[in-house]
Amino acid sequence: MRRRDFIKVFAGSVTAWPLSTNAQRAENLTRIGFLPVGTASNPYDRSLVDAFRQGLREVGVIENRDVVLDIVWIGAEAELLKQ
Repeated sequence: MRRRDFIKVFAGSVTAWPLSTNAQRAENLTRIGFLPVGTASNPYDRSLVDAFRQGLREVGVIENRDVVLDIVWIGAEAELLKQ
């Protein structure tokens, strides 16, 4: 292989290298803890959580790709919070 051919191949691989690294997926996703007061069986309470998810989508955040939502419903335990 001639020196010019080697330089062409090397320069071509160096310019393509940053493109392949940008396509990799992040391993550590951001985790958001969400503590809605209510129960999952109540349609109104569920609509509040759905509105939160919709708001995330509107700003371009995609659940399970960009962030992970940890939703823990606080039902009967809400009385304990008032004390």
